[in-house]
Amino acid sequence: MRGHSQLMSTTDTAQPLRALRALDIEPSVAAIALALLLVALGFDRASDGIFLTPRNLTNLAVQSSVVGIMATGMVLVIGARHIDLAVGSAVGFAGMLAAVAQTQWLSAGTPSTALVALGVGAALVSGIAIGLWQGYWVAHRAVPAFVVTLAGLLVFRGGAYLLTDGRTIAPLDPAFEMLGGGINGSIGATWSWLLASAAVAGLAYSTLIRRRERQRHGIAAAPVWADAMRFGIASICVIAVVTVMNAYTLPRSDIPRGLPLPVLFLIAAWLGVDLLARRTTFGRYAFAIGDNPDAAALSGVPIARVTVGVFALMGALAGLAGALTAARLGAGASSMGTLQELNVIAAVVIGGTTLRGGSGSVGGAVLGAVFMQSLENGMVLLDVSTAMRQVCIGLVLLFAVWLDSATRKRRTS
Repeated sequence: MRGHSQLMSTTDTAQPLRALRALDIEPSVAAIALALLLVALGFDRASDGIFLTPRNLTNLAVQSSVVGIMATGMVLVIGARHIDLAVGSAVGFAGMLAAVAQTQWLSAGTPSTALVALGVGAALVSGIAIGLWQGYWVAHRAVPAFVVTLAGLLVFRGGAYLLTDGRTIAPLDPAFEMLGGGINGSIGATWSWLLASAAVAGLAYSTLIRRRERQRHGIAAAPVWADAMRFGIASICVIAVVTVMNAYTLPRSDIPRGLPLPVLFLIAAWLGVDLLARRTTFGRYAFAIGDNPDAAALSGVPIARVTVGVFALMGALAGLAGALTAARLGAGASSMGTLQELNVIAAVVIGGTTLRGGSGSVGGAVLGAVFMQSLENGMVLLDVSTAMRQVCIGLVLLFAVWLDSATRKRRTS
C-alpha cells in the first residue's frame, strides 16, 4: 500500500511537470508567477482593494523596472558562477554622474536633447567602465568576484559622494526626468496599443517560425495545443498590462498615460539579454563556464573574455538603471541605489537562477523583481515598518535559496 501511494504521489507530481514541459515553461518561472498572483490577491484583500488599482500597479511597474533591468544582467553574472555586489553603488555613481554631466558640463541654453543624451551617455559609459574594471580583476588577476565587487561596493559608493562632496544635484532637465516615468514619462494609449499589437504579432510569428525550424531539423515539435496555449497566455498578459496602464490617467483628466518609459527599458533589456543568453555563443559560453569552468576551458571557451564581457554588460545595465533612478527622483543623490544589490540578487535567485551557476532564467529574474517589489509595495500600503519589511524580505530570500537547494538535491537523488 505504501509503495502504491508513493507511486500515485509521484505520478500526480509528474503530470503538472510534463504539462509545463509541453508548454516549454520552466517550473521555477511558473512557481514564481503563481506566488506573485497569490501575493497580489492577498495584499489587495488586506489593503481593501488598493493594491490592484491601476495607479498602484503602474507605480509598481515603474518601481520594479530598475531592479528588473539589473536582474537581467545578474542572471549571466551568477550563471557564470560569479556575483556582483557593487551594482547598487554603480547605480549611485552613474546616476550622480548623469546629474553632474547635464547640470555642470554644458552651458546654459543647451537643447534638452543634448542634455538627455549626455546624461544617459555618461551613466552608460561609467557603468561599462565599472564593469570592465571589475571584470579585469576577476578574469585576469584571478581575484574572486566576491572580493572584487565588495571592494567596488565601497569604492563607487564613495566615488558617488566625492563627485559633489555629498551635495544633491537638482533640478534636472525636464526632458531627462521624463525617462523616470513621471507625469509625462509615458507614451500614451495609442502607442501602447500599437506596441501591444506588434508584440502579439511577434509572438505569433516566433511561434510559427519555431515550429517550422524544429520540423525542418527533424526535432519533435511541441503539440499544437501547447503552442496555442503558450501564445494565448503570453498575448493575454501583454493585453492585460497595456489595459491596466491605460486605465491610469493623467491628473484631473481622462487621458490614459499608457506604458511608462522605464517599463519599455525593462522590456528591451529583458528581450535583449534573453536573446543573448539563449541564441548567442556568448550566452552559452557564460553558462558553460558556470556549469564547469575546467571543462569549459578544455573545450576552448575564452573564459577571460567572456567573464569581462559579462561584467561589462552588468555595468551597462547598472548605468542605465542609475540614469533612470536619477530621472525618477529628479535629482542626483549619492545615496541612490543603496542596498539595491540585495534586491537584484534576491530577484534573480527567486526567479530560479541557482547560485551554483550553469543555468538561469531571464524571464524568471524579471518576475522575481516584480515579486520583490510587490512585497515592498504591499507592506508599505499596510503601513509595515521599514525594519519589519527588511526582516520579511530577508526571510523570503532565505526561503527561496533553501527551496532551490532542496529541489536540486531531490532531482539528483
